[in-house]
Amino acid sequence: MILHLQNILLAAAIVAVMSLFVQPALAGQPLTEGESLRIGLARSELGDLARARAGEAEADALEADLWANPTLEYSRDESRNGTGVREETWQLSQSFDFSGRRRLKREAGGQHIAAAAADARLYRAGLAAEIRHGFFQLLLHERQLAALDAWVNRFAEVERVVGKLRTAGEASGYDLRRLARERQAAAARRTEMQAELERAREQFAALLGTGIAAYEGISGHLLPSTPPGLEALLGKLDTRPDLAALGARAAAADLEGRAAARGWMPEVTLGIGTKRGDYGFGNESLTSLSATIPLPFFDRQQPGQQRAAAQAMGARAEHRLAHSRAEGQLRGLHRQVTQLVAAAEIYRREAVAQSGDLIRIADAAYRAGESTVLELLDAYKGALEAENTALDLEWKAREASIELDQLTGSHPE
Repeated sequence: MILHLQNILLAAAIVAVMSLFVQPALAGQPLTEGESLRIGLARSELGDLARARAGEAEADALEADLWANPTLEYSRDESRNGTGVREETWQLSQSFDFSGRRRLKREAGGQHIAAAAADARLYRAGLAAEIRHGFFQLLLHERQLAALDAWVNRFAEVERVVGKLRTAGEASGYDLRRLARERQAAAARRTEMQAELERAREQFAALLGTGIAAYEGISGHLLPSTPPGLEALLGKLDTRPDLAALGARAAAADLEGRAAARGWMPEVTLGIGTKRGDYGFGNESLTSLSATIPLPFFDRQQPGQQRAAAQAMGARAEHRLAHSRAEGQLRGLHRQVTQLVAAAEIYRREAVAQSGDLIRIADAAYRAGESTVLELLDAYKGALEAENTALDLEWKAREASIELDQLTGSHPE
């Protein structure tokens, strides 16, 4: 029990010390996923939370391990029939548990401390997943804005070329007006995307607990790598903190049930003291001994035993359900990530890579008078849509990958 508490407090102390060094160490460089996790997971609030949960569980364990307070009793008796008899008694009493219930409750307290530690790890893992999700969402917004900017730059070149053709009488005024309207729509779309990016950046900074303006943007790969083999990931399920917490609570309930089952062995109260008497013909001092044993005829802690058995059964049932559900989610996520990664790689290689050729063909055809400005716009829009589709596939693969990592506890830190 003490060892569990020491481990939790040591981890909390390490987090507190690390929080002193989470200032942007790489200011002027791009913010990476690893740096984001380092900053976010070193927040002092995490250490406070771990200490609070550990302290609460330790207090409960300490309460179960405490001895009952001894009692000091004094009595004085004087006769009223004129005989002058007077007696004074001092007695010190202490209750003793010979059933082993206190030891079992102490062990149950240790399991509750282990469950609290698992809860702290679960919260930390959830925060890590949230940080990773925020990081890659911010990366997605930056990539989408960069794709739109590249499209706008290409579009400006097209508008310049069409302007020259219009001056030479080889392009109509409609073409220029149509391009101008498309440029205005792109500018409005860029303003919208920039606002979304700023919102995501502020939310991510709040999640990290520090500003990220010192960093030069975000650096990372939106598309995750192919996940490890399914069997290797299935082997990590038993180490999940939520399952560990349920297992510890089931073990604690078992121990509490065993303690309650010994309710037929009552606590014995032993007392020792001195008795002094004045009986009119002299004084006398005696040693007094007492023993008090409750008779467990009715209350043998049956409710506590039944409650503990129900809690243990419920915790084990919840553990089995959670494990089964997690296994099904893992199999589905593993398949989803594998397929999305493959689809994103194929699409970027086959569809996005051809966008440049299609634009060059459309541009040459328009210059030669073989196509209209609408067909030229369609080629440029198609290139932007292809890039956005590729980014969307990569983002969905990354989302599923983060969920898979959280499920197996294998996210990078």
